[in-house]
Amino acid sequence: MPAAPDDVVSDLPLAADFAPATADDWRKLVDSVLKGAPFETLIAKTYDGLAIEPIHARAKGAHAIASRAAAAPWQVMQRIDHPDAAQANAQALHDLDNGATGLTLVFADAIGARGFGLPPTAEAVAKALDGVLLDAGISIELEMGPQSRAIALRIADDIRTKGADPAACDIRFGLDPLGACAASGSSVSPWSDIAPAVAETAKKLAAVGFHGPFLAADGRVIHDAGGSEAQELAFVLASLVAYLRALESAGIDLDDARGMIHARLAADADQFLTLAKFRALRLSWARIEQACGLAPKPLFIAAETAWRMLTRYDPYVNMLRATISAFSAGLGGADSVCVLPHTLVLGLPDAFARRIARNTQLILIEESNLAKVADPAAGSGGIEALTRQLCEAAWRQFQDIEKAGGAFAALTQNLIQRDVVATRAAREANVAKRRDVLTGASEFPNLHEKPAAVLDAIPHAPEPCGDATITFDALAPMRLAAAFEQLRDRSNDWLKATGARPTIFLATLGTAADFTARATFARSFFETGGIEAVDFAPALPPNAPPHPDPLPNGEREKSAAATQTAIAAAFKASGAQLVCLCSSDQVYADQGAAAARTLHAAGARHIYLAGRPGKLEAALRSAGVQDFIFAGVDALAMLNDAWQRLEQR
Repeated sequence: MPAAPDDVVSDLPLAADFAPATADDWRKLVDSVLKGAPFETLIAKTYDGLAIEPIHARAKGAHAIASRAAAAPWQVMQRIDHPDAAQANAQALHDLDNGATGLTLVFADAIGARGFGLPPTAEAVAKALDGVLLDAGISIELEMGPQSRAIALRIADDIRTKGADPAACDIRFGLDPLGACAASGSSVSPWSDIAPAVAETAKKLAAVGFHGPFLAADGRVIHDAGGSEAQELAFVLASLVAYLRALESAGIDLDDARGMIHARLAADADQFLTLAKFRALRLSWARIEQACGLAPKPLFIAAETAWRMLTRYDPYVNMLRATISAFSAGLGGADSVCVLPHTLVLGLPDAFARRIARNTQLILIEESNLAKVADPAAGSGGIEALTRQLCEAAWRQFQDIEKAGGAFAALTQNLIQRDVVATRAAREANVAKRRDVLTGASEFPNLHEKPAAVLDAIPHAPEPCGDATITFDALAPMRLAAAFEQLRDRSNDWLKATGARPTIFLATLGTAADFTARATFARSFFETGGIEAVDFAPALPPNAPPHPDPLPNGEREKSAAATQTAIAAAFKASGAQLVCLCSSDQVYADQGAAAARTLHAAGARHIYLAGRPGKLEAALRSAGVQDFIFAGVDALAMLNDAWQRLEQR
C-alpha cells in the first residue's frame, strides 16, 4: 500500500475537532469534584505565605531566563571531602574519569563540611589535586571556612608553581566571610575590617591571572537552618551587594567586580519551588545590576542538593530526593550542580554512593537531555507566577536587611536569624504532624532495613581561628527527619538491650474491609517511632456475610463477644503493653467500647483508637480509650508520650 502524501498527514484536524477549553470550563470541572467544598481549599501556601493556585493560564510575554549557552549542560560537580588527601585524590581522579566535569573541594571547617572535609591547608589541596589538569577545562570549586583568605592565596601560589596557567583555570575560590559568620554566630573582626581584607585577597588573585569568581554568596546557611525560599534569596542578594560594595571600595570597577562574585543555592525536593527560586535569583540580580547602572550579565549560580531533606533511615529514598533536586536546579538554570551522596548523613560515603550521586546528573543530562532547552519553564503560568511572587517577597526582605545596615549588621542584630527561626519552628510543627511527609522517616518506615555502608574515616578536627570579638545567634543546620530518627534510635537501643523492639497490638475489629485502611495507617504511625505493630487477624466463620452484618441481634452479639475474647487472648500472647483499636466508624459504634473494656481488663496499659472519635468520644473514653490517632494529629508528641509509657515498665 503506498504511503500517504505528506500533505494528508499535515492536514489531519486533531485538536481542531475539540472545542477550546476555557478557564470557566476547568473551574466547573473542579467544582463538580469539590462537591460544595470551597475552591480555596485547593490553594496551597508556602512558608513565605505565597499562594500556589491550582489552575493557571499560560503566561503571556514570558521569556527564557538562562545563563548557560544554548544546549550547554550544567557542570557536574563531585564532592571531594575525604579527610585523607591521598584518598581524596583517588576519588577525584576516578570521578573525572567517569563523567564528572568538576570537583567541589570541601574543607573541614566549611559550612557544608557535614563532619568531614579536607584539612584546610594548601598541602592537602595539592595532594588532592595531584594529576588533575587544572587548565584543561576542569571546574574546581572551593568550600572553605573562616581561614579561607590565607588558604586561597596559598592554593593560588601552588597552582602557579605547578606551571598551570591561572587564566586557563576555572576555579571558584569561594571566599564567604558572611556565610561563615552566620553559621558560627561570631566574628573575630567587624565588617569594616573584613570587607577590605576579602577585597584585597580578590585583587591579589586577579592580579596573578585568575579570573574568578572569588567570593561566594551562599544561601545554604539559611536553607540548612530551616529558612524559606525568600529568606534564602534575600540573604544571597544582601551578601552579593555587600561583596560588590567591598570590591568597589577597594578600587575595582563595578563591571569587573560583579564578575568576581557568584551565588550558591540549595536545591531540595520541592520541584516547583526550587525551580522558581533559581529563576527568581536571576531576575533579582538583574534588578540589582540595573540599579548599579550595569547592562545585564549572567550571574554564575551553583547548586547543591539540600542537607536538611536527607534522612538517616531508609537512606535510599535520598536518591529520589536528589534526583528531583538536581532536576529542578538544572531546569531552573543552575550553572553547576553538586549532588550530596545519599549516605552522607550516616558517614563518609563509599564508592557506590558517590557513583549514584554522579550518575544521577549524568542520566538527567545525557539520557534525559534536560539541558537541551533553555529555561523550559518559561511561559508556564504556575512557574512564572511563583517566580514573580518569590522575587517580590525576597526583595522586600532584602530591603529590610539593607535598612538594617547590610547583611553583617542584620546578622549582629539577629534580624535574619529571628525570621529563619520562626520558619524553622513552623516546619518542625508540620513535620511533627506529618503534614510535611518524609518517606521512610515519618511515613512508611522499614524497621527491618539493613544499614547502608559508609567508609571508615576519621574526621579532621577544624583548628580554632581566633577569639570572637562579636557574637550573635548562630544559624545552626538542621534536618527535618531528626526528631523521628531519635525515636528510631531509642528503638534500636531497646532491641540491643532486650532482643526485640517494643510493640503495639493492633486490635482489628470487623472484616478486612472495615479495618485494613486504619490498621495500615496505625502501623505506619507507630513504626515511624520505632514501635513495631503486631496484628490481630480475626478468624471469621466460613461464608461470613459482608458488613453490615445481617445476622439477628443475638447472633451478632455472640459473634462480637467471641471476637473480643479472641482479641484479649491474642493481646496477652503478644506481650505488648500498648493497644490500638482499628476499624470503621460503624464498627466502633457497635463494638469499640466493649473491645476497649475487654482489652483494659486484659492488662492494656494504654489504648489508642485509629480515627477521629466524633460523637463516640465520651463513650470510648469512659470505656478505656485514652488517645486517638488520625491525620493531622501531633504524631511526634504522641509517639514521645508512648515511649515514656514504655520506659516506665
